[in-house]
Amino acid sequence: MENFNDFEPFARLTRLHDFIFIKTMGQKGDEIQLLGFLNAVLGRSGKDQLKTVEILGNRTFPRETSDGKSCVLDVLAVLEDGTNVNIEVQLSNQSNIDRRSLFYCSRVFMDKLKKGQDYIEMPNVIAINIVDFNFPQEGGIHTCFHLREDSDPAIKLTDALEIHFINMVKWRCLEGKDVKNDPLHRWFTWFDENSPPELIEEVANMDPAIRAVFDKYYEAVQDREAYREYLGEMMYEMDKRGQLKFAREEGLAEGMMQGREEIIRKMKRMNLSIEQIAEGTGFSREFIQNL
Repeated sequence: MENFNDFEPFARLTRLHDFIFIKTMGQKGDEIQLLGFLNAVLGRSGKDQLKTVEILGNRTFPRETSDGKSCVLDVLAVLEDGTNVNIEVQLSNQSNIDRRSLFYCSRVFMDKLKKGQDYIEMPNVIAINIVDFNFPQEGGIHTCFHLREDSDPAIKLTDALEIHFINMVKWRCLEGKDVKNDPLHRWFTWFDENSPPELIEEVANMDPAIRAVFDKYYEAVQDREAYREYLGEMMYEMDKRGQLKFAREEGLAEGMMQGREEIIRKMKRMNLSIEQIAEGTGFSREFIQNL
């Protein structure tokens, strides 16, 4: 593909939807784009740049007990020094991202400690959370947390845990974006759905890692089977939100229909044709036209 304007209208899918994020940055073969992103987030440049990363395919941690909680990570990778990196994308605020991130980190710690090993053998864990809501409310676009002493923050308890938050809400409000000199700003530009196509093309030409994710994205959205899977994921998520929002007052069935209608309206705003929406959702053309 020559430039971002070559996309068909249906292909303008949410780049921060976890399904798309995993398809473009979380599978074997995506090491180039993942390395570029990690170097930008971790501030690695020059001789300190990460050179290799291993993307782990199995990201599911089962329940420890029959009534416990399982978890599925978006992207899990291992750095050259053995550090485990977990990247999570969260579009809606469920008021639990801080504890959720800690829970995921704890599961990574537990999974890596084998029977008979000493605790010193546990690998460091870095969590990177990309959120499309205002968290944390204090601080800037990119915040990073460690375990430190209260009265003297210069004293760090351990390097074993490092948690990052990338706040896309604050990014959109930022004046003076510097895509020319700041590699992380180029990644924010890619993730931001409001970025104009010509700016996307510019940052892709500036950064080989973003060009790689750009091409993988194009490949993913042109795959009709992947496209239908993406729509199914969105429908499922909207159904869940519909259940939470409408079930008590309106009944479960109506709540689920509200969620599906919201999906269709969003697809219309993306300038998808009636035929494309009908193919992706299974609703009749008449229903979609009248909505």
